[in-house]
Amino acid sequence: MRVAIVHDWLNGMRGGERVLEALLEIFPDSTIFTLFHERGKVSRLIESHPIVTSYLDRIPGIYRIYRNLLPLFPRAVESWNFAGYDLVLSSSHAVAKGVRPAGATHICYCHTPMRYIWDAEEDYQMSLPARLVFAAVRKRLQQWDCESSKRVHHFIANSRFVRERIRRYYGRESDVVPPPIDTEFFTPLQAHAREDFYLAAGALVSYKRLDVAVRAFNSLGRRLIVAGAGPELERLRGIAASIVDVRGRVSNDELRRLYRAARALVYVAREDFGMVAVEAQSCGCPVIAYGAGGLAEIVRDGINGLFFAEQHEHDVVDAVRRFEEREWPPQRVCQGTERFSRGIFQSHVRQIIESRAPEIARRNFAREPS
Repeated sequence: MRVAIVHDWLNGMRGGERVLEALLEIFPDSTIFTLFHERGKVSRLIESHPIVTSYLDRIPGIYRIYRNLLPLFPRAVESWNFAGYDLVLSSSHAVAKGVRPAGATHICYCHTPMRYIWDAEEDYQMSLPARLVFAAVRKRLQQWDCESSKRVHHFIANSRFVRERIRRYYGRESDVVPPPIDTEFFTPLQAHAREDFYLAAGALVSYKRLDVAVRAFNSLGRRLIVAGAGPELERLRGIAASIVDVRGRVSNDELRRLYRAARALVYVAREDFGMVAVEAQSCGCPVIAYGAGGLAEIVRDGINGLFFAEQHEHDVVDAVRRFEEREWPPQRVCQGTERFSRGIFQSHVRQIIESRAPEIARRNFAREPS
């Protein structure tokens, strides 16, 4: 049986790439299709598979300028030929779900319908020329996004929040399977005292609103460590007071150490799910979060974290002060995070494939040990 796994692009290890790794473990003989692949920027597991890129990968400087090429992406994903494949499994937050699957069964794991063309444009800080270009093509991209959703035989959403977005924009139903967290790696330390700092972590991109967290901690005079890489790095360093340490990229081991030591993770973004929040909770680190989107399915207010109502500096300041009035036992914070494990994710995906494509499941899973 031939399986194709389609992923938007490969230029770093973020949450979507952790999902891709888990899917590749289910289908170890699969081929990856992606718009472009910056070699050396993803894991050995991913790069051990055959990787087919689109013609966009031949554009000089594509890895720097790809954000400006969104209008070219639909035609690029439609250019692949899946004749002879039995299953196409897309991992999509942008255009991967828009492939033409030929005669294959197409199941899409949807991280989200494209945020920047539907309801989150203001979360992305664009230059005036970029906004003008985007305004000119937005309607056409929305039309393509809706039409291409009909090529998917079944959707899997990564949260209830995303399931509602799939209903709203595509008029389609979906199963909900939260993304996989390495709960065997991200674990709490027994009898480990928290240190006197807070943490913000993840990709340093504009919609994460890390600038709000930095300004809030400038105002509070509390220590904040910002861990992550991305185009916002230098801007955040430029606005950070001396008490805020914008470190940039850290190793997984260092990230785990920070989760285990921080008083809390501060999360200002409106997320579709929020894998970083679950990683932190798995290490016993409570989460101070904007109470919208997928984080409302992860954080239990007053149990393993607390919410603030608006993405504003004063809301974060108030939330930190409320947080410091309570105790946050690590064993209570991490309780229940095992439901997000990699094994449970893979089990749920297998069950969906067995129900939606039973012949494919029989031919692929029958040779695996029970």
